[in-house]
Amino acid sequence: MSDMKLTNAKMKTFDSEEKISAFQTASRLTDFGKKQNTANTILAANVNDLIKRVCFLEDQQVQMTETLHRLAEKQVETINRINSEHSDAMKAVTAELKALKAELDRVRLASKLNTSAIDRLNKAIAIAENSTAGKSNK
Repeated sequence: MSDMKLTNAKMKTFDSEEKISAFQTASRLTDFGKKQNTANTILAANVNDLIKRVCFLEDQQVQMTETLHRLAEKQVETINRINSEHSDAMKAVTAELKALKAELDRVRLASKLNTSAIDRLNKAIAIAENSTAGKSNK
């Protein structure tokens, strides 16, 4: 910021309330002009400092916006990668569950068939025992 601070005293270029005679006009006008030039110089320095600050802030805003865009793109890429990995994992789990269901169905069927076979064997043994018991009783 400029060392030339704007104050009311520095910006006051006309400080007399008294009537000015025709003979004093030139000297008063010269005094007014000098004070006005000083005030304009101070004002210009402050305006130039403000312009520099605004340009600096605009540059920072552009840099921050670019940084935010890069970060957002990285986040989108990361989210897409995670979603893809999640989707692949879910497909693998689905395939494993289908294989497990098929194996479970096979085991249930085998168990049912084995149970039926055991029941038939038990009946056959019972029939054989009854027929051998009937022959030995005769």
